[in-house]
Amino acid sequence: MPDPVVVLIEDEPQIRKFLRATLEGHGYRLFEATSGADGVVEVGSRQPDVVIVDLGLPDMDGLDVIRRVREWTDVPVIVLSARGGERDKVTALDAGADDYVGKPFGAGELLARIRVALRHTAGASHEAADAVFQVDALRVDLLRRQVLVADREIHLTPIEYRLLTTLIHHAGKVVTHQQVLREVWGPSHTEQAHYVRVYMAHLRQKLEAEPARPRYLLTEPGVGYRLAAE
Repeated sequence: MPDPVVVLIEDEPQIRKFLRATLEGHGYRLFEATSGADGVVEVGSRQPDVVIVDLGLPDMDGLDVIRRVREWTDVPVIVLSARGGERDKVTALDAGADDYVGKPFGAGELLARIRVALRHTAGASHEAADAVFQVDALRVDLLRRQVLVADREIHLTPIEYRLLTTLIHHAGKVVTHQQVLREVWGPSHTEQAHYVRVYMAHLRQKLEAEPARPRYLLTEPGVGYRLAAE
């Protein structure tokens, strides 16, 4: 299988150097661009498996790069940014990013996010393999609508199950409160953020060994939730 191709759009030399060593050391082929305009061209010509984009570029906002790339490709886009505000994360995700890693970040975290993004791409072409979702002791058989924790069947209400399957569909990615509300309750409920909190608490009680310190159903403060994918 050919090495996965990554296009990195980043103008800071130190970060490019760090990522070059990290990614090439883990078997990725890396192509770099130092401006948004060059980055869009690289994505078009390299047809990468993953795009990593910084929001603070010298010629245009990283959000504009994402919007332009999204006009013609579904390639996974991971945002790197020193803008750690909740609003920035939500804006990036709404613009079409798949994930968000704040600076400073560790190599391990970024590599894990890239693996998740690559699995999503592979999963899209292997629907049958996606019929069972498993991470650690949590196993969900989507065909049988069966949820198991450590081989013990867990009974979920229809809404709890729909909430869980929505998170499974986006496993490893941040899902905003708005997105959860739209997919679980429908477009007329996007202001009812407390629904999500209440049902997430129910799910954690049923699925987590320690609901206060969740292993699977993770909170991204002020933004939404992420289902652990590994």
